[in-house]
Amino acid sequence: MAKSGRGRIGRVALWLGVVLLALAGFCVTWVLAYAVVPVPGTPLMVIRAIQGQEWHHEWRPVERISPHLVRAVIAAEDSRFCAHGGLDMDAIERALERNQSGGRLRGGSTISQQVAKNAFLWPDRSWLRKGVELGFTLLVETFWSKRRILEVYLNIVEWAPGVYGAEAAARHWFGKGADALTTREAALLAAILPSPRQWKADPPGPYVASRAGTLMQRMAIVRRDALDDCVL
Repeated sequence: MAKSGRGRIGRVALWLGVVLLALAGFCVTWVLAYAVVPVPGTPLMVIRAIQGQEWHHEWRPVERISPHLVRAVIAAEDSRFCAHGGLDMDAIERALERNQSGGRLRGGSTISQQVAKNAFLWPDRSWLRKGVELGFTLLVETFWSKRRILEVYLNIVEWAPGVYGAEAAARHWFGKGADALTTREAALLAAILPSPRQWKADPPGPYVASRAGTLMQRMAIVRRDALDDCVL
């Protein structure tokens, strides 16, 4: 009996290993495909479409997106984007300290983490999802260039209800293509990223307008210090 039981456990362990290996292979293949193929949609887009929401999404290569917007999202979301390997431990530590002190809740996610979350995963705040997000972040950083990571980010992030990516956002908010965005327009788009379903880029409310002004100053620093040199 004991030997039979060990045999069953061994077979289960073998099948579990095969399943995990197949799943890992699928994830790597998926990441490799998105390294060269435009991302057609994300799980969030699909969920919102099923719920009856419109879907506006037009892929644009990064060279057809204003460099002002590249600098704006780096300034707003991840100033060390070109320097870190997917995780910014300093930003995570600062976010934890701020949250524990009772300040405005904020995360420490890098642009790479946001790409992993948005391109491949379901919207959730569970530890399981965070663990899978970490795995995809490491895969993205391993197989994609920084330029590709930011290109995907700019093309899948939500900028208004049902509006995804820089091209759709530029047309929705300013009636122009993403390549024609001015410095202030780019700053306004970056300013609403924390809450794109509530805040407006045009006309901006007092908070968004103030945040955009701050971001324009940070964008100048990004350009001065070449914090965007892995993309532009």
